[in-house]
Amino acid sequence: MDLTSSQREILNALVNGYEAAESPMPATEIAEVCDRHVGTIRNLMQMMKSLGLVEGVPGSEGGYVPTDAAFEALGRDPDAESDTETLGLAHDYDRIDVAVESIDFVNVHHPDKCRASVTFRESVTRFSAGDPVIVGPTPNSGLVMTGQVEAVDEARNALHLNVARLEAPMEP
Repeated sequence: MDLTSSQREILNALVNGYEAAESPMPATEIAEVCDRHVGTIRNLMQMMKSLGLVEGVPGSEGGYVPTDAAFEALGRDPDAESDTETLGLAHDYDRIDVAVESIDFVNVHHPDKCRASVTFRESVTRFSAGDPVIVGPTPNSGLVMTGQVEAVDEARNALHLNVARLEAPMEP
């Protein structure tokens, strides 16, 4: 399903909020996360309901819930949260554990220009271009990546990194 960047950003905000709270997410919260007007969010949610991406939950504790189709449209597995390994991430001198969806190396063959795209299962709004980050170690290989944020893709929960250093322990 082809979503616009705005639809993808809003759907990601809903999925992230739903996974964090395990309850419906009100339009006001989605609007705050996406820095949009609540009326815009409600209109887009009606359109996404017609596409089968979200369900509305009425009542004072209501809001919106993503469907399995929403996870599929975002390329995410709705059941992966329970068995997803978390990686360490250092940002602003704080170490936090985050669930990483994927790490894709965009360019590794040039000795001075190693680039990577790291996709998270949560919002990346706290990051800005120029922020130094350390990602890892990864569960299987122990890879640790040090670099600087080149771009933040909030619609896809991804950081595009200029990788300064990669380290992986050597197995004897």
